[in-house]
Amino acid sequence: MSDIIYPPVIAAAKVMLRLLDMRIRIDGAQHIPPSGGAVIACNHVSYLDFILCGLGARPAGRLVRFMAKKEVFDHRVSGPLMRGMHHIPVDRASGLASYRQALGALRAGEVVGVFPEATISRSFTIKDVKSGAVRMAGVAGVPLIPMTVWGGQRLWTKGRPRTLNRRHVPISITVGEPMTLGRRDNQELATAELRARLSNLLDSAQRNYPDTPAGPDDAWWQPAHLGGSAPTPEMAAALDAAGSADRHSG
Repeated sequence: MSDIIYPPVIAAAKVMLRLLDMRIRIDGAQHIPPSGGAVIACNHVSYLDFILCGLGARPAGRLVRFMAKKEVFDHRVSGPLMRGMHHIPVDRASGLASYRQALGALRAGEVVGVFPEATISRSFTIKDVKSGAVRMAGVAGVPLIPMTVWGGQRLWTKGRPRTLNRRHVPISITVGEPMTLGRRDNQELATAELRARLSNLLDSAQRNYPDTPAGPDDAWWQPAHLGGSAPTPEMAAALDAAGSADRHSG
């Protein structure tokens, strides 16, 4: 697959990260295979997670083909970039086409990136995860690799103003051990196992994160169970439901 646009985009992202002097730490990169197909299933806490998840695969020399909403591909600026980087559009009205495209990429030896929570987690914990990542990995016969990112929510996340000029923010990227799946494996059990692994990786990253909130007004980026003021999972689910209802009523 020809990649003319992807490398310059990565270079530009690295320049941005250097200018912000982000303290990026990648753990477990050895779990990403240097060749062959693989599915990366990553948690979702910020609008920067595509960049951060992609960076997590760079020590293995891999370019990640992300599955993303069709609306991103329809945008006049992001659309040409997304298509040029061979990412995969997901049309919720016609999901089978994107699923087949992802399978084709996996069988061609590509790494496909999925955010199985589908949307950003306002609680900064792992939401219920969709079964698509498990299903694709099993059908394609490739490893399913859990990955978590933490810290990007401090710069740009749902319901908060962007603070992309903030410097020295630590970013934790953690790659877990691959899951090996088969076509006949119980997808429900495998999806529950994926969620458990993501939860364990994220909890470890949160507890070992080198920064703490500067005070009560800064505690919004910490999950409630660690003393932060982020919504609890139940509150976050209610906010998501209200937002969905507003969109449909409009």
